[in-house]
Amino acid sequence: MTVTDEAIEKIKGMIVSGVLRPGGRLPKESQLAAELGLSRNSLREAVRALALFRILDVRQGDGTYVTSLDPQLLLEALNFVVDFHRDDTALEFLAVRRILEPAATALAASRISERQLDALAARLDELGPEPSVEELIACDLEFHRGIARNSGNSVLCSLLEGLSGPTTRAGIRRGPTREDAVSRTLYEHRAILGALRDRDAEAARSWATVHIASVEQWLRSPPSDPSEVWRVRGPETGA
Repeated sequence: MTVTDEAIEKIKGMIVSGVLRPGGRLPKESQLAAELGLSRNSLREAVRALALFRILDVRQGDGTYVTSLDPQLLLEALNFVVDFHRDDTALEFLAVRRILEPAATALAASRISERQLDALAARLDELGPEPSVEELIACDLEFHRGIARNSGNSVLCSLLEGLSGPTTRAGIRRGPTREDAVSRTLYEHRAILGALRDRDAEAARSWATVHIASVEQWLRSPPSDPSEVWRVRGPETGA
């Protein structure tokens, strides 16, 4: 363990034990360094690291404070780390989404308002039948984000927010390689909305699982030649 890591652990211990509370101000640098048996340089490095993870808030001319430690705030650090994923791990992030997103959708069935459902439906209508790849993926992200925010669980919502990034970027790079990519996505979105309107949590969970599995299958499939189109009949045709 480096000296900086040791300093981080000591500050963390003060927060976990309640010596430092959310919103509380840290002692002056010289005083805290002496209390923890650290050099001031090591303490500064630890404070910088903890500020990056939104655990501490350094206010110039005022002092250093413990943040609110709200889960959504802390999980912003996860979003930052996820942005450095390798392309070959996008499917692993999607596999985690396949576990969490259906749960969030089921929870939203009893919480999301009719007004919010109308707003999501209107967004799908605005998209039109032939959106671009970027428009489709942006709408998909907005659609799932809107549902997750109504799950009633801020931690779950923040986790899904972070996990959606790799899937989004992989989708934009990949583009639709199947003729039914757009129609299938819109069909599944409307099926999820229908289940939410019916307040049917299990149907909402099932359709969300189907939808994420479809995206996963799409990303797993070998990319086609630009001149080649995979002709797969969409759900609306009864296939």
